[in-house]
Amino acid sequence: MKRLRIVIADDQTLFREGLQTILSLEDDLEVVGVANNGQDVLELVHKLQPHVVLMDVEMPVLNGIESTKILKKQYPELKILILSTFAEDTYIIEGLAHGACGYLLKDLHADTLISSIRDAASGQFMLPAPIAEVLAKRLYQTSDVATYPIQHQSKVKNSFPDPLTERELDLARLMVRGFTNKEISARLFMSEGTVRNYVSVIYSKLGTNERSKAILLLQNIIDL
Repeated sequence: MKRLRIVIADDQTLFREGLQTILSLEDDLEVVGVANNGQDVLELVHKLQPHVVLMDVEMPVLNGIESTKILKKQYPELKILILSTFAEDTYIIEGLAHGACGYLLKDLHADTLISSIRDAASGQFMLPAPIAEVLAKRLYQTSDVATYPIQHQSKVKNSFPDPLTERELDLARLMVRGFTNKEISARLFMSEGTVRNYVSVIYSKLGTNERSKAILLLQNIIDL
């Protein structure tokens, strides 16, 4: 059995140790290192080469957002899950924009956290409903949609310079729901290579090449 190597970065000792204890009970999870500030986690990742980092936001020396930004540039394949007490829209947007594959709140159930770690490691994008709601409100408030009369807002949906086709919308909806390319190919009965081609076209129309950014944009402009 392949074990997922995990590094925990959090400046709260009790939370960090409690989380380490919980994860150590799982046969497929291994906490290989812990850090209490953002600078230490950079060094640990370089030394230990984990699959997943559980990253707190507010830490001394270097905060979790900056650490995420640096790590994703150095290790693009590294999965970083932000685990925070705060459902602050700025933290959420900055964390995801800098490459985090999800944003979770610390009060979630242990079983949910464990499954989220496994899902993140497999390539899924983790955005629980409370976080998605905060994010959607922020995106709505800062978009042109908020200033349009209600009768015109439906026209804003899928309002790219080059709108998504119906098939691309089918894929986009599954992307927003967190499905991987492999899972999308099974659901839509197409090859994984074809799915990758569609995803590339969607990225091009959105003006990004990062899945996390694409999902954030899609959540605000398509009907699920």
